[in-house]
Amino acid sequence: MIELRPFAKLGGADHGWLNTKHHFSFADYYDPARMGWGALRVWNDDEIVSQEGFPPHPHADMEIITYVRDGAITHKDSLGNVGRTEAGDVQVMSAGSGVRHSEYNLEDETTRIFQIWILPTAHGGKPSWGARPFPKAERSGRFVTLASGFAEDDALPIRADARVMGATVKAGETITLPLDPKRHVYLVPATGAVEVDGVRIEARDGAAITDLPTVEIVGIEDAEVVLVDAA
Repeated sequence: MIELRPFAKLGGADHGWLNTKHHFSFADYYDPARMGWGALRVWNDDEIVSQEGFPPHPHADMEIITYVRDGAITHKDSLGNVGRTEAGDVQVMSAGSGVRHSEYNLEDETTRIFQIWILPTAHGGKPSWGARPFPKAERSGRFVTLASGFAEDDALPIRADARVMGATVKAGETITLPLDPKRHVYLVPATGAVEVDGVRIEARDGAAITDLPTVEIVGIEDAEVVLVDAA
């Protein structure tokens, strides 16, 4: 089963400094049919203008993954962590028992990010933060795991029964990805367009996938794809 969620029909808001779209219920956008997808709770498509951002605020019991599409985001938190994550790279914050953080665009251009929240497998625990580069060339024609709750993966660790994966697909190229039909997969092209099992998915559309043992992802245009595989 593939449920297409077109970008144009997503909820969201324009705050001036932040233009945001929500794939699932978030803030003032509420849709009881879109409260999450398995353990995936939030997928926000955020555009942050230069020299603006999210001021310090608290989180607890959530795995928060930031995928930077354009520009860069600068992170600071109450643990003393400071870091700048550039386009194509990923940062992860395990909120655990509680942490305060800020996320600012200190660049001279608009920063565009996917902000992905996944429910943890257990409450509490020591909060943590980390970031890592994932060169797009290394994920050409294949999926690379960016963040994972599984120790065997070479990825940023999260405390969730989930993986966040990324791939780049050229026009006309096909990637086959095996799936567990019982799990919940959510796929969004950051750029370009793809076809998944006959369903065309444009840039920034979402596709909720389940009950499939494999998917074939065909590049209609050169595309950059982000995917979450969650319990």
